[in-house]
Amino acid sequence: MASSGPASAPASPGWLGTDDRRKKEPEVFQTVSEGLKKLYKTKLLPLEESYKFHEFHSPALEDADFDNKPMVLLVGQYSTGKTSFIRYLLEQDFPGMRIGPEPTTDSFIAVMHGNTEGVIPGNALVVDPKKPFRKLNAFGNWFAERVDRIILLFDAHKLDISDEFSEVIKALKNHEDKIRVVLNKADQIETQQLMRVYGALMWSLGKIVNTPEVIRVYIGSFWSHPLLIPDNRKLFEAEEQDLFKDIQSLPRNAALRKLNDLIKRARLAKVHAYIISSLKKEMPSVFGKENKKKELIGSLGDIYKRIEREHQISPGDFPNLKKMQDQLQAQDLTKFQPLKPKLLEAVDDMLANDIASLMVLVRQEETQRPNPVVKGGAFDGTLDGPFGHGYGEGAGEGIDEAEWVVARDKPAYDEIFYTLSPVNGKVTGANAKKEMVKSKLPNTVLGKIWKLADIDKDGMLDDEEFALANHLIKVKLEGHELPSELPAHLVPPSKRKISE
Repeated sequence: MASSGPASAPASPGWLGTDDRRKKEPEVFQTVSEGLKKLYKTKLLPLEESYKFHEFHSPALEDADFDNKPMVLLVGQYSTGKTSFIRYLLEQDFPGMRIGPEPTTDSFIAVMHGNTEGVIPGNALVVDPKKPFRKLNAFGNWFAERVDRIILLFDAHKLDISDEFSEVIKALKNHEDKIRVVLNKADQIETQQLMRVYGALMWSLGKIVNTPEVIRVYIGSFWSHPLLIPDNRKLFEAEEQDLFKDIQSLPRNAALRKLNDLIKRARLAKVHAYIISSLKKEMPSVFGKENKKKELIGSLGDIYKRIEREHQISPGDFPNLKKMQDQLQAQDLTKFQPLKPKLLEAVDDMLANDIASLMVLVRQEETQRPNPVVKGGAFDGTLDGPFGHGYGEGAGEGIDEAEWVVARDKPAYDEIFYTLSPVNGKVTGANAKKEMVKSKLPNTVLGKIWKLADIDKDGMLDDEEFALANHLIKVKLEGHELPSELPAHLVPPSKRKISE
């Protein structure tokens, strides 16, 4: 599992130096995790340490941060159903859980898989090198950087966003791609009110979360109690399945997430280095240090703009101005390091070359490994059997019936069939098309229906295949999705030997 060293350089003319060869050829690694560790320690960490990145932004990364399993951060104001949501997913109590109003926001609980149930005290957890919590400290964005998904939980029955929660959401800047929103307890209000609440939530989030993309909001009631108002049951089921699929995709995308987060961190570290070295350059060596420090902190916004112009850096890559100014108050600017080009070149080399080779390795790992799926609890509850989402509906209608479900409407379809001039009991594709386009469905959809219905693949439809095509058109017009392959119960009885 250990990574190999840098790729050996081919023979080259004497005028091409070793450093130039190394920059041309990225590192070669066995696994994405090992690659991320080595790149961080050899190319990014030296830059962070030189410019006190860890004192300003985020503690140094450790092996556990690259090796840990995917994590989901659940955030919400008190009494929005956070504990009930977790219990709903697990379908069992977990050690330390307590359901009920508890307006405390100074602690967190990490629910992890284990062979035996138990509670690990926080003091023990943060010193365990195998767990990714060792560097927990006062940095509020610590979790956002290290988790794979951030779920913001809201209560549809009493939607309000406190100033404190608003600040928490704003602290998730640059991690908007990880955020999902759950509008919980949606069964407690009528449909019309639910629409208004949804709109109000989107409007409120739009003012807090500065992102061009609309955040995905899942609507439902995530606990094991009967629905108070069951009118939107199908909507809740569909939303729940979408949320489950999103969570279940996390293991497969974990390596890509860690790679993406390292890129974000590297970009911030570069900007931070430019800021720190600029401040160092402006500081006098002997007299007037305090006055100059005050002046520089006050004009930090202008320094940001100058760095942005000189190094072609996006404004979004800069740290929060007010927070940076506050942090600088306690620093001795004379002890800052001047600009060290070699440290920055190493990070640029990592971003330009090594990350690209790791991206290829990410794709290889994804294709070579079986797709890991989150299992257990609520994730297994509706996978199979009659309570799976959409069971017995749409293309699944008639799945448990002995009679072919299409036969119910076949007499009506037969009347149309015999008006299309069948020859030897079959209508041509051209004649069938004239009838099928009356549905006004796009050609792409009708083409898929044709492939599903033309079971013997002879380019024509007999009366059963024609009836099946019309049944699938009806399924689509009623708002259901078409199957990728024809389910066994929809195959006409006379064609079941062909399909086998």
